[in-house]
Amino acid sequence: MQEHLRFDLIAWASAIAVGVLMWHWRLRATLVSLRARVGAGYFAALSAGSLLGAYGFGSLNLYLSDIVMPARSMLGALVGAITAVEIYKLRHGIRGSTGVIFAAPLAAAIAVGRIGCYRAGLIDQTHGIATTLPWGHDFGDGIARHPVQLYESASMALVLIAVLIGFARRSPWMLAQGFYLIVGVYGAQRFAWEFLKPYARVLGPFNVFHLLAALLCAYAIYMGRHASHART
Repeated sequence: MQEHLRFDLIAWASAIAVGVLMWHWRLRATLVSLRARVGAGYFAALSAGSLLGAYGFGSLNLYLSDIVMPARSMLGALVGAITAVEIYKLRHGIRGSTGVIFAAPLAAAIAVGRIGCYRAGLIDQTHGIATTLPWGHDFGDGIARHPVQLYESASMALVLIAVLIGFARRSPWMLAQGFYLIVGVYGAQRFAWEFLKPYARVLGPFNVFHLLAALLCAYAIYMGRHASHART
């Protein structure tokens, strides 16, 4: 777990570094405008929703898989944060996207953090099912498994590169849709990798995280289309 904690800290540091870079490079005016629009309660709601979602859904998923222990989930944290923020925005009449400043930091945090999950091994409970593929990894129990943590890390590293290229080109679309792109890609790739995990199924072939990932995809598509219509 010390190895996991080390990478968690590196992931947070990476997210902060990317966030500071984006603030100085492209999003200074966006951040100033956001702070004026949303107030301190926005960030409190984001933090509370993230914490509740991370531990609530993470622990629930393991409980349903007959593993009784506290756990946290990045997917659960993201669903919780988005839910809390959207409720806050609705109650305070805040319209429009407020997530672009989090897009690149979020992708960076996941890309780095998942390496920590990989290094933590079986104790982290994020390993994949058995595989005969040549890149299967033995986490210590003599079984070659899908390194699903690395699949996710690579996926988010690629979308991070795409977002940074879009910001470098001052793409209006990326500035408006960058957060929804990150959320949509994260949800889609996570939905796919969940088939390679040994978690308990709760609805047909789907586990809890399948359902959360599908919700993220639906949210990203709906909000992305709404943002596009608002610009036309």
